[in-house]
Amino acid sequence: MNQLILSPDENYRQIDEWISKNKCNSVILVCDDSLKYQEELGAYFKKLAEKVKLTSFSEFQANPLYENVQDGVKVYRENECDSIIAVGGGSAIDVAKCIKLYSNMSGNGDNGEWLDLQKTNSRTSFLAIPTTAGTGSEATRYAVIYYDEKKQSITDESIIPDAVLFEPKVLKTLPLYQKKATMCDALCHAIESYWSINSTSESIEYSKMAINGILDNIDGYLNNTDSGNLGMLKAANMAGKAINITQTTAGHAMCYKITSIFGVAHGHAAILCDRVLYRWMINNIDKCIDSRGKVYVCNILDEIGIALGGDNAEYGAKKIEEIFEVLELPVPCATEKQFEELKNSVNPTRLKNHPVCLRIDEINELYHQILYNNS
Repeated sequence: MNQLILSPDENYRQIDEWISKNKCNSVILVCDDSLKYQEELGAYFKKLAEKVKLTSFSEFQANPLYENVQDGVKVYRENECDSIIAVGGGSAIDVAKCIKLYSNMSGNGDNGEWLDLQKTNSRTSFLAIPTTAGTGSEATRYAVIYYDEKKQSITDESIIPDAVLFEPKVLKTLPLYQKKATMCDALCHAIESYWSINSTSESIEYSKMAINGILDNIDGYLNNTDSGNLGMLKAANMAGKAINITQTTAGHAMCYKITSIFGVAHGHAAILCDRVLYRWMINNIDKCIDSRGKVYVCNILDEIGIALGGDNAEYGAKKIEEIFEVLELPVPCATEKQFEELKNSVNPTRLKNHPVCLRIDEINELYHQILYNNS
């Protein structure tokens, strides 16, 4: 799928052109709280409401529920919407993706029925305006929602937005910690996709572009320049395109429980894991399970180090640690009870994408390297 990239030109003229081209008459605007801090975007949507029917939907939470999507589909249907614009972070875009998918399916979705029904492609026009540079959700076929307190990974090619607007100004109001954490998420997406057993020449190229984009723009991004923010939005999008092909690996499989136990942001938890995993893989390459072989994986780990500005894997591992230290992100302390909970939480499906075998003893050992021991 060729995704149309829009620029935030004067008065968002390109959004108007997209609306006109797609004959959008009734738009559902799926937005999180970030929109109220965006003066220019907010003013644009007020004017847009004078031209087309515009219905706002923001009744969802940070980790959106299936029921939130049901409510969104109801709003979409009641207002006879024919298009979707999502403004926000990963949660807003994921909700919009699910509204697009489920509004095209039969029934009201009661009792989780949409999770089990065969998916049918939705042709609803869909524009995403990400307000964080991290998840890359605007570039992937994945969405995450929760049903009965269980994570549901929704996957379908038709939910990828057909157009994306990169507006660097939306990042200016983000808290610094959130900027750091979302950037780390993008970096970890790029690195994990690079070493994934599912990597292809295309995904590797996306990973390289993402890593280069992050390194080139990190200073401007953290200093809130327009060029730095725009560069980081583009880098996160490239990282999203990479994981759309490969999915994530052990770092993400191991980071989710860190977030839920210690309350750190997702990207923060991801780099906590990957900064340790990289070196562990170098030292445990004999446990390689990638069908392309140990030599291939060694070369890939070296390539990542080169993409990070050095000449081998050892440099890459040091560079990730250096980035982590420069960002001054804290390392949580865990008790032995929490270590036990952590090692039993890892999703084995994501471990299958990892090129070096990880069993429960190794996972336990890694968690003890990732976190401080409070016992």
